[in-house]
Amino acid sequence: MAGVGVTALLLDWSNGDRGALERLMPLVYEELREIARRHLSREDPAHTLQSTALVHEAYLRLVDQKRVQWQNRAHFFAVAAQLVRRILLDHARRRHAAKRGGAGTVLTLDEGLVAERQRALDVVALDEALNALAELDAQQARVVELRFFAGLTIAETAEAMGISGATVQRDWITAKAWLFDRLKGSGRGAG
Repeated sequence: MAGVGVTALLLDWSNGDRGALERLMPLVYEELREIARRHLSREDPAHTLQSTALVHEAYLRLVDQKRVQWQNRAHFFAVAAQLVRRILLDHARRRHAAKRGGAGTVLTLDEGLVAERQRALDVVALDEALNALAELDAQQARVVELRFFAGLTIAETAEAMGISGATVQRDWITAKAWLFDRLKGSGRGAG
């Protein structure tokens, strides 16, 4: 996908050109689907949310972003990462409430948080841990959100945040260790 074309369309959309959104979506749709597929493949096999539904919900929420001044492709996917996180969290909470104390929606973290082997993770526990991390270090929490939820590379994360790739790499390593310890200690991370 050409980043320059996406950036130009995002800027046009920010400037009120609704047609730019129609031209943008075919360019980003497959990448949004890949983000959705990646997250849902880590979910408990009993989950009910489908990747198409996740992409459509993210799309509707992206369209509803009225006050965002889009900067570039990385910024777009950073916002998409936040929305995917919220959608998954909302879905997990609804399932948890429906089960009246059930285990909630479970995701499997990629190499990002557990290098040796994959481990199932309660998305609600991850959200709570990320919120706690944000209180300690908002930048590290943002790095995790962009890397884990949007699937951005180190370079794309650095671009979206306006920091160096080395800083992203350090924050990523530190945040993964902190989250792993936090989730392991909560008893809700292992599956």
